[in-house]
Amino acid sequence: MGKTIKIGLLGSGTVGSGVVEVLKKNVDEISQKAGTEIEIKKILVRDLKKKRAHLEGMDLTDDINDILKDDDIDIIVELMGGLHPAREYMLRAMKAGKHVVTANKDVVAQFGKDMFDAAKENRVEFLFEASVGGGIPIITPLKESLTANRITEVMGIVNGTTNYMLTQMTNCGNDYETALREAQELGYAEANPAADVEGYDAARKVAILASLAFNTRVTLDDVSVEGITHITPQDIEYAKELGYVIKLLAIANDSEKGVDVRVHPAFLKKDHPLASVNDVFNAIFIKGNAIGEAMFYGQGAGSLPTASAVVADIITVAREIVKGIYAAVDCSAFQVKPFCPLEETESSYYIRLLVADQPGVLGTIATVFGDQGVSLKSVIQTQRVKDQAEIVVVTHHVYHKQLLKAEQVLLNLPVVTTISNVIRVETKKGEV
Repeated sequence: MGKTIKIGLLGSGTVGSGVVEVLKKNVDEISQKAGTEIEIKKILVRDLKKKRAHLEGMDLTDDINDILKDDDIDIIVELMGGLHPAREYMLRAMKAGKHVVTANKDVVAQFGKDMFDAAKENRVEFLFEASVGGGIPIITPLKESLTANRITEVMGIVNGTTNYMLTQMTNCGNDYETALREAQELGYAEANPAADVEGYDAARKVAILASLAFNTRVTLDDVSVEGITHITPQDIEYAKELGYVIKLLAIANDSEKGVDVRVHPAFLKKDHPLASVNDVFNAIFIKGNAIGEAMFYGQGAGSLPTASAVVADIITVAREIVKGIYAAVDCSAFQVKPFCPLEETESSYYIRLLVADQPGVLGTIATVFGDQGVSLKSVIQTQRVKDQAEIVVVTHHVYHKQLLKAEQVLLNLPVVTTISNVIRVETKKGEV
């Protein structure tokens, strides 16, 4: 074998620890596959005084310059997370001629162009397989295996925290607060869960996927985002009654109207492949004009699954170093495509209203929807509370702007107390 490939590891948290463990556990196989030995030379940590049994005997530093200025280090593995200083450290590393591997979805989603430009300018690799889907291989397939396709749709469950919570709400009857508390107790949700439950984690991931799938630049600002904080046990039960489950979906479409990228809860038919993806698992469903439909499924987070993707990228770089080649795939966002405004998107909708329990109310509501061009697929009236009735309607496909206008008119009706919830229903146009 050739020279030992040496790594500078930035961060020793959940994923960083996993990388150390995978490199130790599978050392023989990794060496054979890479064509050389791979060794972690230095690890950047925040606090040198903190005891870390799993890093016993390893060279730790709290000074980034000890790693960036070390000529023996070939690959920087950034697992600190967050935008800053991670972005700056990676740019400095590439300027120093070091390859970069990261799991940082924040930097890739917001500053992907900068990173690709820096990698190309300095003729180094910038790999980020672990930034989406944990251990699920999806970035490399989009960059390489599926490039013969024109991909028109990417739809997935890409946040394990919210998927676990919705699974608990569906299977155990838990309300949102209980499901969140259990997720936090199990370590699936942070003390401040906003990034997950409000949809921003999934939004960053779908921005990356859409950029790769559609060959155009998609950033977080281009994604319409809605979380799960308003989902109630009533909505879960109505979904079951209607033959659906509720999932937080990341959806990207490339059509004649433009690129449409969204994250939101949705009613999903029980026989859809994504409907049975439960707990902390992730899955990504892709449509291409050659492959047809494909789904990637697996552990979406966690120490070892994510480390698996990180180490795979390390092996890719190590092979190139051993062979003396530079095989980086250029940034694939070579097209400028228009975006479809949210109000021009089409969907079926579930709407739950609390109204006066009196004759003629249903007719009044139906008239409002009809006046706005909203066709109703079904109407359910099952609960009464004092002088109030709960009504659920499911629409056929309508433009979002039509739905918004109907909501405005309904809220001004004296017989409508409140619109309790509005959730998209993920069906194809014309589907019953």
